[in-house]
Amino acid sequence: MEDLSHFFDSTHFIDTKSEGTYHQLQWGSNLLQANDWEDADIVIVGCGESRGASRNAPYGIAPDAIREELYKLYSWHPAVKIADIGNIQEGETVTDTRAALRTVLHELYMAGKTVIVLGGSHDLTMQQYEAFKKAEKMVYATVADMLIDLDETEEMTAHSFLMDMLTGHPNFINHYNHIGFQSYYVNPKMLETLDKLRFDFYRLGKVREHFEDVEPVLRNSHMFSFDISAIRHSDAPVNTNGSPNGFTGDEACILTRYAGMSTNLNSFGIYGFEPDNDTHSMTAKLITQMIWYFVDGYSIRKTEAKLTDHDEFVSFHVAFTENETVFLKSKRTNRWWMQLPSKSFVPCSYNDYLLASSGDIPERWLREQERLV
Repeated sequence: MEDLSHFFDSTHFIDTKSEGTYHQLQWGSNLLQANDWEDADIVIVGCGESRGASRNAPYGIAPDAIREELYKLYSWHPAVKIADIGNIQEGETVTDTRAALRTVLHELYMAGKTVIVLGGSHDLTMQQYEAFKKAEKMVYATVADMLIDLDETEEMTAHSFLMDMLTGHPNFINHYNHIGFQSYYVNPKMLETLDKLRFDFYRLGKVREHFEDVEPVLRNSHMFSFDISAIRHSDAPVNTNGSPNGFTGDEACILTRYAGMSTNLNSFGIYGFEPDNDTHSMTAKLITQMIWYFVDGYSIRKTEAKLTDHDEFVSFHVAFTENETVFLKSKRTNRWWMQLPSKSFVPCSYNDYLLASSGDIPERWLREQERLV
């Protein structure tokens, strides 16, 4: 195992706090530190690199501003071991910082850890992806953002990184999902591009109509990137360039809980937080609650049975149009799966089952079939 300590700042956030600052049941008293990360289930990594959003941006204090509120939370999940290994050192160039983060994330992935990245600008999502790419692992990636960062620029930025991620060679993106975009801020041509690539995108209004329908999306994902701009300004005051519309704080926590529940997902990043604009630290508090719910979801993922354990599922045989398929419902978590003609099962929602039962073809079933052609 590579020694990762030289990639991190020598001073850790906890070193700035006097003994006895935190109650014995608060996170500040329970998080494992850098030297003990190999014993952890989840590892927190901070990276304040923001030059991807603005060329001359100073190295951000966002990770420690989040920790200021995170360490105050109470731990309700003692069975989940969490380590906070500190902040990636600022490199001389943005490329240097990205390389350090990529190396750390790859090592943690190879060690079987689930990682929470505290950004930093949204382009650091690329380092989440490249940790898998370096391991030659095909990835299902999901991003929550009010924008779709597909701008064409000479250098990779927070507004163009998806172009590199989705079209670079060699490419290890098996599938891409975009959650919560706001149509009036997105060029329709971008959606055409995503559709031609048979990727899926979910408009904010559509997600909010049937929120539970995005759970299968995250259940199938290996990595999840969340830009704070996806949350409406009133719930995340840091969004000076955000929108009056967006996910509520409650909905953001639901999304991260879904992500935590996924047995596939082991990379989760939160980006775009600028503490200088954070009224009463409200956005920092929301981010910490999103992380708390991610851990809450993680505590549940261990209870799900394998699909081959037939006694743990209820089977429903359904015929629609000229197709017959099987839906499975977990007795433990009430989550659903549907069978494709290939006999493989994919995550789905209760609404998909209702559509099929009424004789309609679920869109999720059709999209999965398209990707097999």
